[in-house]
Amino acid sequence: MAGEEINKEKDVSLIRHVTWVGFWVNAVLMVLKVAIGFYGDSDALVADGIHSLSDFATDLIVLIFVGIAYKGADSGHPYGHGKFETFAALAIGVILFGVAVGIGISGTKAVVAAIGGVNPPRPDLWTVVVALLSILAKEWLFHYTIKAGRKVDSASLTANAWHHRSDAVSSVATLAGVSAAYFLGDKWCILDPVASMLIAVFIAVSAVGICRPAVNELLEKSLSPARLAEVEQTISSVPGVRRFHRLRTRRNGHSVIIDAHIKVRPDISVREGHDIATAVEKALRGRMGNDIITNIHVEPFESDS
Repeated sequence: MAGEEINKEKDVSLIRHVTWVGFWVNAVLMVLKVAIGFYGDSDALVADGIHSLSDFATDLIVLIFVGIAYKGADSGHPYGHGKFETFAALAIGVILFGVAVGIGISGTKAVVAAIGGVNPPRPDLWTVVVALLSILAKEWLFHYTIKAGRKVDSASLTANAWHHRSDAVSSVATLAGVSAAYFLGDKWCILDPVASMLIAVFIAVSAVGICRPAVNELLEKSLSPARLAEVEQTISSVPGVRRFHRLRTRRNGHSVIIDAHIKVRPDISVREGHDIATAVEKALRGRMGNDIITNIHVEPFESDS
């Protein structure tokens, strides 16, 4: 148990460190994009900056909730606090979707105005430079964060990584829009707000991708068919297990909960039945990781059952 607590502390420390790195990178990018966007007359870059501003909220959500999510079980939360991490991932997705709607509305208004004869101003060259810098920084952050998220199997950190990727993709659209508007002349300045509308679509798709697994987990959807097959194979491989049924699985943040009824020979002792159940739990931990919660019920095996 002491070893597991040490591992949890290491995981939390890594998540916080990675999130703080992203927090400060986002701070610099947000200031640059919003300031240069306003100064250089680029709606797309300002929209991209607002997207980076939303990163502050998501980083803070991760920093606040991760400490709670990795707390052990207590009397009020007998299955632990893993769902707090799931809630954090869902909150990130909802914030992202709200940002997408706001950017989309702003870009649409600018395009409609341009069609009506009110052309947006030509962006400054610095908007192109900052958009390129944002792509490089956010793509690096994505790889840095997703690697750590997969290492500790953190839903909130993985969601935050994809948030970085969505920002990188939106910056590609920003770069395309501001570059076309700057290099092709005034008649192409409409491409800048068009780019902001594309950014909104990219962000919305990313938001839905983050929300879907979080909602599934909150609704206690079972593990994927591939993972379920692993669980079934693991239980069946334990000596003494004649058959099993009532298998139920679900995620709980960074951990997995597995419930199952195993059938054993009816003539063995209670001690032997308990030992088989313990062997099943040990096998599942070896296959699925130590941070799982198992509930194994022992029943007598009958030839007609």
